[in-house]
Amino acid sequence: MTYAIQAADLVKTYSGEVRALDGLSLDVQAGTIFALLGPNGAGKSTTVKILTTLTRPDAGTAQVAGADVLREPDRVRRSIGVVAQRSGVDLEATGRENLMLAGQLYGLGGRALAAQVDALLERFDLAAAGGRLARTYSGGMQRKLDVAMGLVQRPGVLFLDEPTTGLDPEARAEMWQGISQLAAEEGLTILLTTHYLEEADRLAQRLAIVDRGKVVASGTPEELKGQLRGDAIQIELADAPASATLSKAVSTDAPAFAALPNGAPAAGHTGAATSSNGRASELLASVAGLREVVLDGRSLRARADSGAVALPAALAALEAAGIAVASATVARPSLDDVYLRHAGRAFGESDPK
Repeated sequence: MTYAIQAADLVKTYSGEVRALDGLSLDVQAGTIFALLGPNGAGKSTTVKILTTLTRPDAGTAQVAGADVLREPDRVRRSIGVVAQRSGVDLEATGRENLMLAGQLYGLGGRALAAQVDALLERFDLAAAGGRLARTYSGGMQRKLDVAMGLVQRPGVLFLDEPTTGLDPEARAEMWQGISQLAAEEGLTILLTTHYLEEADRLAQRLAIVDRGKVVASGTPEELKGQLRGDAIQIELADAPASATLSKAVSTDAPAFAALPNGAPAAGHTGAATSSNGRASELLASVAGLREVVLDGRSLRARADSGAVALPAALAALEAAGIAVASATVARPSLDDVYLRHAGRAFGESDPK
């Protein structure tokens, strides 16, 4: 197996206090789309900066396209394309001028560069707008121009740092299609960073979930979701409980109620039940098949071998106790469930650095 990107035990600290990376390691197989998934502040952008030679790690090693990022930075730069979070488009230049300048910075020129620019404008559906100033482009068009600029020198490895942030749903869907086509038709290795779970699930052959500067889970999306047995159940209560005291075991083989750190007890601990919560504790203890129950405000999450069986029983028990329910859903395991399992909290609840 050939790896286009390898990183081992990367550490990076800013201002002597903020540890952006804390021993991050990953391997990206050549010719694949690899997603680095994590919330804002998890360390994704710092990883990209190290792999693209824009910053140096405090410790650890990394190779890109067979070149060491510390010992051979020029060789790495000749092999990669980079699309940063912030647009590199010159808004006062035309689309064609932006692409020509990007090629010239790599030493390209003449008819070969002109032909490559024409091909990229056509590929990204920008041919008709190539002579217009980029400031007249929509957000989606500007982002497509950004990606085209990252491809002008025909790199073997393309880094896309949160390429769809800020795009509307239609533009995001177009970008997803374009990224998939690049990998399939050009044989590129693409490292994609994102904080959109759906984006990683849809595009990546493999992914790594990053939390607080470390990889907490890695594999194919289906492998990671397959590690979670059964269905995910989510119930939104009409009112937040006065205190989180669902402290009894949900079933004979399930762990005790676990809660997030908003005043609720941790898994395995008990608390004095208020009237409504005490009833809920007793009734949920009688619902067979529920496990890993987590209450956060009005949101109650659990897992079950069969959601179709356990959810009606749980709802009936809550109704009998006088606890109103606003909504309830059953779904197959998601990447958010994977993140919750490995990081101890839901993806959207992660605290940024």
